[in-house]
Amino acid sequence: MRQRLSSESDRYRGRRRVPRPARRRYGNVAMAALVGAGLTVAGMQYLPDTKSAARPALVDLGAGSSTADVAARAESAERASRSRTRDSAQNGVGADEDRWRLPLGEYEFTVAYGVVAGQTHPGVDLTAAQGREFRAVHAGRVTFSGWRGGYGDSVVVDHGNGIQTLYGHASTLRVTEGQSVSAGEVLGQVGATGDTYGPRLHLEVHTDGAAHDPVPLLRSFGVDLELGVEPVG
Repeated sequence: MRQRLSSESDRYRGRRRVPRPARRRYGNVAMAALVGAGLTVAGMQYLPDTKSAARPALVDLGAGSSTADVAARAESAERASRSRTRDSAQNGVGADEDRWRLPLGEYEFTVAYGVVAGQTHPGVDLTAAQGREFRAVHAGRVTFSGWRGGYGDSVVVDHGNGIQTLYGHASTLRVTEGQSVSAGEVLGQVGATGDTYGPRLHLEVHTDGAAHDPVPLLRSFGVDLELGVEPVG
């Protein structure tokens, strides 16, 4: 008897063949992966920087600001500015010595002070373009300028009365230890050194050695970090 040659169908007889998905399904999967990756990268700017820090005395984060609250805060900042200007003139204090300023000209307030995503964040993060100049919020003396672990290249300014400010993640530093600076003087340029997800300025305010929320403290001097408002003049 002539042996019959096995055909293509005989070769796969008894086996389960997996159906091939349509080509456009591959395209949909790839597109979903790309979109997801983009959203992840974009969302990283809203995560706190990953440096480790001792738990400071935390202040509860407030709820979102309403339109009325924003207007009231702006008006309050203006009143505080006028009051300090009047007091300085009466007491003979120079305008530069009494002035308080925003640390950046253009930025996005991305991460608040407190416990964020399960991490203790002892300051605020202001996302800005790489290389943008950041400035001293108030007159003082530079007590540190250099590499500071997870903070990267950083500057610490002592403003007197127990108040110090720290500026982290700089790409370039423009001041040295012991140097006196005025409000608004350039300290360095925004970068992504240390433990961070991208270019940003990490700002901390310490009073008597303990970290506090910079937003209400600076707001008491007429500077609103969330609104980007500072005293005129």
